[in-house]
Amino acid sequence: MATLQESSETRSPIGRDTVRVDGPSKVTGAAQYTSDFHFRGMLYAVPVGATIANGRLTKLDIGAAGKMPGVRAILHRGNIGKIYRSTPQTGYSGICEERRPPFEDDVIRYYGQYVALAVAETFETAKAAADAVRATYAAEKPNVEPHLVADDEPDEVMTTFGPQKRLESQRGDPDTAFREAPVKLDQTYVTPFETHNPLEPHSTTAFWQGDMLTLYESSQAVVNLRSVLAQMFGLPVEDVRVITKFVGSGFGSKLWPWTVCPLAAAAARQCGSPVRLVLPRKMMFHAVGHRPLTQQRVRIGATQDGKLVSLEHDYLYTRSMLDAHHEDCGESTHLQYSVPNLRVTFGRAKRHIGGGADMRGPGRVPGLYATESAMNELAYQLGIDPVELRIRNEPKIDEGNRIPFSSRHLLECFHAGSEKFGWSKRNPAVGSMKRDGLILGWGMAGCSWMAARFEAAANVQLRDDGTCRVACATQDIGTGTYTILAQLASARTGVPLDKVEVELGDSSLPEGPISGGSCATASVVNAVLEAADQAIGSLKMIAVLTPGSAFANRKPDDLKFEEGRLFLNQDGEASRVPFTDLLRRANLRLVTGNGRATATMGDPKPKLSMQSFGCHFAEVTWQPEIARLRVSRVVTVIDAGRIINPLAGRNQIQGAVVMGIGMALFEHTEYEPEKGAPINSSLADYLVAVNADAPAVEVHFLDYPDKELNQLGARGIGEIGLVGIAAAITDAVHHATGVRVRKLPVRIEDLLG
Repeated sequence: MATLQESSETRSPIGRDTVRVDGPSKVTGAAQYTSDFHFRGMLYAVPVGATIANGRLTKLDIGAAGKMPGVRAILHRGNIGKIYRSTPQTGYSGICEERRPPFEDDVIRYYGQYVALAVAETFETAKAAADAVRATYAAEKPNVEPHLVADDEPDEVMTTFGPQKRLESQRGDPDTAFREAPVKLDQTYVTPFETHNPLEPHSTTAFWQGDMLTLYESSQAVVNLRSVLAQMFGLPVEDVRVITKFVGSGFGSKLWPWTVCPLAAAAARQCGSPVRLVLPRKMMFHAVGHRPLTQQRVRIGATQDGKLVSLEHDYLYTRSMLDAHHEDCGESTHLQYSVPNLRVTFGRAKRHIGGGADMRGPGRVPGLYATESAMNELAYQLGIDPVELRIRNEPKIDEGNRIPFSSRHLLECFHAGSEKFGWSKRNPAVGSMKRDGLILGWGMAGCSWMAARFEAAANVQLRDDGTCRVACATQDIGTGTYTILAQLASARTGVPLDKVEVELGDSSLPEGPISGGSCATASVVNAVLEAADQAIGSLKMIAVLTPGSAFANRKPDDLKFEEGRLFLNQDGEASRVPFTDLLRRANLRLVTGNGRATATMGDPKPKLSMQSFGCHFAEVTWQPEIARLRVSRVVTVIDAGRIINPLAGRNQIQGAVVMGIGMALFEHTEYEPEKGAPINSSLADYLVAVNADAPAVEVHFLDYPDKELNQLGARGIGEIGLVGIAAAITDAVHHATGVRVRKLPVRIEDLLG
């Protein structure tokens, strides 16, 4: 007979494939996204973007636009009203990539910068009015040059998250070690501008009730957005409410506020009515972020038997004339492999483009593309299997910070991935492997991602009808956060999943984490479990104090709670009483508990290096007769602690791998050199991987709970699946074609050269 503990663990939803609790509302259309909320008297706004990338706005003719029937306002610098600049607050609050309020001056710094806003009674009228606004400019030639040379900047620069030393990491004497190394590799790798293209464009619906501002927003961080908007409109933070029930993805572009948000709020203030602003797809390429272009030089010195003796990673990236986004390509360089002599530096190059932003896997995705590609090239140069090369350089500790890893099982990832993929059958000779008349290419790469917690709070209610409510002011951006919170609450309280109500996406709830850095799940675990425990503690107190209760006059510590029932320690199952019975006897509708988790993110002196690790093995097919290249198979193994929902977890990694195929083979934003406009600013011209490009993706998770991070040992997985996959694909391309591509995306003309 199973023990109580075994029974509880067997029934727990933690670690089980769990269908998303919000799935039915999405597939039936009941889920409401930002532009689905309608309000009486709602107006529609359409921005007017600059048609130059560098210069000044000299004249704005709004006469014809303002006279159109149904137009309520044409807002511009002269009439928009006061909008303040915001500043960063303590913790991850008050973060904003473009600090300049809309219309603050007449200087044009990038193509599409907003110069006016048309507000009308219908979207069609607002669009027509925006098109009728005539702007005159004193234009100068913009700088959108893709080749990068570092700007002359001090050794320490200011970034979105604070000051950053341009010498990121150093140990030993890398220059001497490289010069004296028996084997040397010195290559430069380039990743292009990439534009976030979530299915749901950026959208805001704003309205005022006196001095209270409410925003329905497509946001990955409702609490942060509240703090930024409160500053911009000079309001107490409690007078701003942000609601984000569902997000049609964001990939990082919706982490921090962009100028469309205060524009909608200002228009609602000016017109005295709710205002909805949904960006047209073309404008998504202008002023709501992108992954910066990077240019990375990697120099490796090694012995003949493949031991690294030096590693230098010097990278450059683009930034706009306004923003301070830091694309931290060197974030994992110091810890990925063991090397006694290392230096990581960065430089920035200003361009007349919109602000850079976090894009799924910021920093490490382009950074590990470069360093993992270099490791693959070094393996080929040495004649050593690339898996074996990595194994020979496995570190015992985080050598950059000189601290132990909380958990690191990368070698097991390599071994498992090799076995699952069949790597032992690989013939390393270029073009030597064939199947069904196609040339096969096999490649691999390692990957890693940080593991951390943001500060988080949660509330759990247990109700007399047997239901449970869990609430947190985080948001679900499509990654399954609704389901995760339901699983956590169900596991602790014993309430079945279908009776757990999850409230997210409202800044009036207990403050929750941003949906970024793959940290949301890891952040909420302790908060939700503590809140549930507090509610259970209240139940125990009620049980011993309520007259007529089976536990009257006992001590709370005498009671245990499992599967939604209370019982005495010594009596076991015989005395089990459902919590619903206790609440009804006490004439209580519910008990509630609050939980809070502290942050590890930003700890200046961590005692442990908390990271997730993994690897990708990729197969491509090459048909030179018709120049056809396809990714045909991928095997990925991830060490990310305890996986709370393996079904959603595999989906996350599979989606990231498909996005990585887009990074390797398709995605790039090109800017026209004369006017600085993004040329391929539509989904017809900006190519992303689609169903026809998606191969079989096999995902395996190791199971090593990392309880240094939270009670369940769960780490985030939203981004690690994208890290390294492009390097695995380009290595496979080289194996099939003999062409080593170092500038993404891979182009057919590269392979035909």
